[in-house]
Amino acid sequence: MGKQVDNTFTWVIKNVSTMRAHKSSRYKQFVVGGCKWRLIASTEFNDVEDYLYVSLDVPNRESLPSGWRRHAKITLTLVNQLSQKFPRQQETQQWFDQNNPRLSFPPVLDLTVFADKYGGFLVNDGIIIVAAVDVLEVIGSLDEPEKSQSMDVKGFQVLPSQVDVVKTLFEKHPDLAQGFSLKNQHIKNAYMNALLDLIKTLCKASKDLSVKDLKKADDTLSDLIKAGWNLEWLRKKLDQALEKQVEYDTRIRELENQVKKRKLELEELETALEKEKAAASASLMLLD
Repeated sequence: MGKQVDNTFTWVIKNVSTMRAHKSSRYKQFVVGGCKWRLIASTEFNDVEDYLYVSLDVPNRESLPSGWRRHAKITLTLVNQLSQKFPRQQETQQWFDQNNPRLSFPPVLDLTVFADKYGGFLVNDGIIIVAAVDVLEVIGSLDEPEKSQSMDVKGFQVLPSQVDVVKTLFEKHPDLAQGFSLKNQHIKNAYMNALLDLIKTLCKASKDLSVKDLKKADDTLSDLIKAGWNLEWLRKKLDQALEKQVEYDTRIRELENQVKKRKLELEELETALEKEKAAASASLMLLD
């Protein structure tokens, strides 16, 4: 999950243990200063494993004009989800061009000792990374027009497309974030975006969901409630959705098993038919 506010992109990376087990990478693309950027997270770099590596690069650079360059200041923050006083932060500047399109940061987290040394950075198998990109100078045309500015709703910075939904949430549930007291704006926005993604998941049709999806949504909901959000009303809806989804999935499996059984029966009938035809043909040959 990734969300952008102004020049800051917040990325919530889930299931980090899966990344580590499969030595895989993930990336998210966003636009800042009219330029496309891509944030990449990996658990392996130059055959060195068990660290979280992050880099920033320019995607689709083949489509940029010859001689393109861009100068940017980048601040990378690994958020401590248990204590906003202790983030891990790196800051640097770089010129990006065709020969130097990527910025690789030093390892941001040792995944083998985080539980003892880095408590709060990896919570419920998830990490929050905030990348602030200030584009200082661009040579060559821009990738994209500037995006719409964020808007403040009850202390949360949201995109214009999210304003009506968030306002409606607070109108229906005035105490929605009454117990949520974090001051760090990036973390506040990440929690709000997690809530919006959760609601979006619950609005999907049963055919586009799975019990696994809803169980992940249940984990997210539990995290939000622990953080102080008043979401018992959403808990009821999620429980109902999970119950219906279990029934739906069970019925679908039953129907799929019936279809498989009928197909097998049909194949057996077709085989028997072919045998009968062969036997009849053989009898006719004997009569001749």
